[in-house]
Amino acid sequence: MNIHEYQAKETLKGFGVAIQEGIVAETPEQAVEAAKKLTEQTGTSWWVIKAQIHAGGRGKGGGVKLAKSLDEVKSIANDILGMQLITPQTSAEGKKVHAVLVAQDVYYPGESKTEEYYMSVLLNRASGRNMIMYSTEGGMDIEAVAESTPHLIFTEEIDPSVGLQGFQARKIAFNLGLSGQAFKQMTKFVFSLYKAYESIDASLFEINPVLKTSDDKIIAVDSKVTLDDNALYRHEDLRAMRDKREEDATEVEAGEAGLNFVNLDGNVGCMVNGAGLAMATMDIIKLSGGNPANFLDVGGTANAERVEKALRIILKDKNVKAILVNIFGGIVRCDRVAQGVVDAYNNIGEIPVPIIVRLQGTNAVEAKQIIDESGLKVHSAILLQEAADKVAEVLA
Repeated sequence: MNIHEYQAKETLKGFGVAIQEGIVAETPEQAVEAAKKLTEQTGTSWWVIKAQIHAGGRGKGGGVKLAKSLDEVKSIANDILGMQLITPQTSAEGKKVHAVLVAQDVYYPGESKTEEYYMSVLLNRASGRNMIMYSTEGGMDIEAVAESTPHLIFTEEIDPSVGLQGFQARKIAFNLGLSGQAFKQMTKFVFSLYKAYESIDASLFEINPVLKTSDDKIIAVDSKVTLDDNALYRHEDLRAMRDKREEDATEVEAGEAGLNFVNLDGNVGCMVNGAGLAMATMDIIKLSGGNPANFLDVGGTANAERVEKALRIILKDKNVKAILVNIFGGIVRCDRVAQGVVDAYNNIGEIPVPIIVRLQGTNAVEAKQIIDESGLKVHSAILLQEAADKVAEVLA
């Protein structure tokens, strides 16, 4: 689960991570009041207005701007709120901005210049250990840094039996070229960041940039946090941060129905039980000349109601030209799935796209009888390749 920048920063602050202070606002008037309050709290006379969406690259799309007066705060907030913000990480339609973060200006002048660094905490799947990735090239796309100057990216793996060690935090500060007070501040920052990562069961922290201010403070200017969905039962406070407006509406609906669903951009709707079978089904559709329109796992307890709900969700995608139902009856009974398909036809009305049904396993014979006696325009198949070939036929 992704959370907004302002939520991520408040979470990090609770673990002692120094952050760029800010206040969230949902109207231009609230933005002005937030700016006034920030000035009282921090003394800042300029403010950064940041669009709050679940995507990076907001500045490139016009979603991050500097305001030098309260009038500018109101004007900029008015321009950003409600806009469809398009960034390199959104679709071509972009995402609607429902809130902005009014943040203090931390790039204040001083005796020495500011420096920007990149830092993230994530799981290294190759080694099975958590890893801190960091670079002196902050404020840039880390992918671009990896491609052009890979020697400027450093990693530090954490042994889970002992945790993050002092020498590792000091090594990070040293590799970033820090000394004196900034060195001490960075080691403290690294320890606090890693503690937060472990404590909230995150799957990704990305701070870009981490800023060394002109007076040697180390603070998180931006923050991207992704939480492990499977651990949210331990963090009700974090679960409450979910913003469904930022998620695909169809995926949200499917989740509320107990379906594992991911929207794709193909033309063949898939309804399968079991993640492995679903992946295999999508692969063979692709090999047969089609493109999967979704990943949909109805699970091992699929009944007629869930199958009908799954079909309704698939049919919401206007790009779907055919539907492949591929069920292996182990725990789930094939006749229940077949009855779900029939009920969906009767309740929805005639389904406008061909349906190919492959039901094998528990009560497969009874399932075939239900389909055959229904009088529906459904193509049946026994082998998976046969089902994929029928998909190719109806698409031709």
